[in-house]
This record gives sequence, structure tokens and C-alpha cells, in this order.
Amino acid sequence: MEASLFPQQSNLTSYGPTTVAIITLEVFVGMWVNAFIVCVLCIAWVKKKTLNSNEKILLLLGCSRISSLCFTWIYRFLSMIYPHILHVQTIRQLLRSLATLFNYSNLCVSACLCGFYCIKIANFRNSFFIYLKVKVDRMVPWLLLGSEILALAISIFTYVLSESLQMNNITSTGQENFWEVTIRKNKHLFSSHFLAGLVFAASFLVVTFSAVFLLFSLWRHKRTMQTSSMKDLSVDAHIRAMKSVLSFLVMYSINFVCLILKIIYATKQENIMKLLIYMYLFAFPGVHSLILIFSNPKLEKALLKILSCVKCEGFIK
Repeated sequence: MEASLFPQQSNLTSYGPTTVAIITLEVFVGMWVNAFIVCVLCIAWVKKKTLNSNEKILLLLGCSRISSLCFTWIYRFLSMIYPHILHVQTIRQLLRSLATLFNYSNLCVSACLCGFYCIKIANFRNSFFIYLKVKVDRMVPWLLLGSEILALAISIFTYVLSESLQMNNITSTGQENFWEVTIRKNKHLFSSHFLAGLVFAASFLVVTFSAVFLLFSLWRHKRTMQTSSMKDLSVDAHIRAMKSVLSFLVMYSINFVCLILKIIYATKQENIMKLLIYMYLFAFPGVHSLILIFSNPKLEKALLKILSCVKCEGFIK
């Protein structure tokens, strides 16, 4: 969900309160799920005074998704309900820049998480892969720092492009400059869209290769256990892990397609296709984080404990 690709004004009469209600519900659920991850990990951090590599990635991913959902929803809400507020250049640019920053941070950290899972879980005899498995815990903080620096650099570059385009529109008012303004505008849009597509493609490739390698490793290990007549419990655990990784791959594939379609439909009017794209993009952070919760024993235990407490209180009342 990159706010810089959102239309500056939206036709409220097209979909009206239904669109706002659906997106708001998805944002609320997504922020609640990711806030739960952040709270549980912060409490564990305070108690243990440390976090493992997986928890560090999940903590930063949760923070990035909360911020991305928040600022993107604010921009989308204002563009549909109060579009005149976005006529103020400072407010529009600030919201778009913050949403862009946290959106790219979300993409980069998600790719780091998939790569980390692949290196930690998969078993290959390649010397380089073994080296990565040994060094990955030390590399995680630097990977996360690099991801945030990359996201910040891209958001600054996008902001500069947008400011340059705005200045050209203000200074070039003569009829003789019409074609020059149009050419410069197309160049700015191409640069912005090309950069966004490049980041989307890079993160998707990391996720795809990580998932494929992990699936191959799990499948090979499952075959080995079956031929060795090991317990069915271990085989079932690997089958569940394969299904989980496959679900991640399917979700990321759909998310990548929606991100590309959003770039294609960026300059077009509001329609049902754009509505469906935004609905999926707003739902993805919450759904994916919920899957991460149930794939993490600590997070799953904390969630089940909270749900059991709520159920008991409701039963008592």
C-alpha cells in the first residue's frame, strides 16, 4: 500500500461509506493483530532483557505494519471523505512520505523474515549455505538496519520527485511549455513507478526463492523420515510446515500482483478493480501477521491465554 500511488482526489459518490467501512475494518483488525505481536515481544524483551533474531524481525515487522496501515488509512480516508484537506501541499506530502516509508519498510522486513526462516530451517550441504546458517544471527541486526535505511532512502527520493514535479507545475504556466511539462511529468511518474516496481519485484523474488528452497528442504527431509520409518508425528509436523510455507508463497504472490496492478491503475478513476485491490492490500498485513502468530509457539500461547480469559469473563457475566 503505497500512498504515493493513491489518487489525490476520489469520487465519494462512487462507493461512498461502504468502501470506507470495509477498509476501516481491515485496518482496525490489522493494527490490533500487529499491536498484539509488538506488545507480547516488548513484554518478553523487558523480562528477558534480550530478544532472539526471529523476535527482532517480528517486532520491527509489527511496528512497520502498524505505521503503514495507520498513515495509509489516514491518507485514503481524507482523500475520500475530506479531499479538500489534501489540497494543502504540506499535509499531502507528509502523509504520502510517511506511508511510503513504512510501506517499503514492511516489504523489506517481510523479505528478511522469509530469508531468515529459509536459512534457519532448511538443510543444505552447500558450504556457503552452512556459513550463512552460522552467521545469520549476527547478520540480522545489520539486515534490519539496511532495510530501514533503504526504505528511508526510497521515500526521500520519492518525496524529492514529487516536490520537483509540483514545482514544475507551478512555474510552467505558459501554453508554450505544455509539451515540456507533460514530458517532465511522464518522466517523474515513470521514475516513481519504476522504483516502486523494482522494490516490489526484489522483495517478491526473495520471498519466492526462500519459500521454494524451504519447501524443497522440508519435502526432502519428509521423504527421508518416511523411508527411515520414523514417527508419523515428525512427518505430520513437516507436512504442516510445508503447507504453512506454501500459504505464505500464495499470499505473497497475490500481494505482488495487487501491488503491480495498483501501479497500472494509479492514474485511472476509481472503479471496482481498484476497490478490490485496496481491499486485499489492506487485509494482507493483518491476515499474514495472524498466520505468523499461530506459527510461533510463544505468540500462539499468549493469544490463546487472552482468548481463554475473555471467554471465562463472558461466561461469568
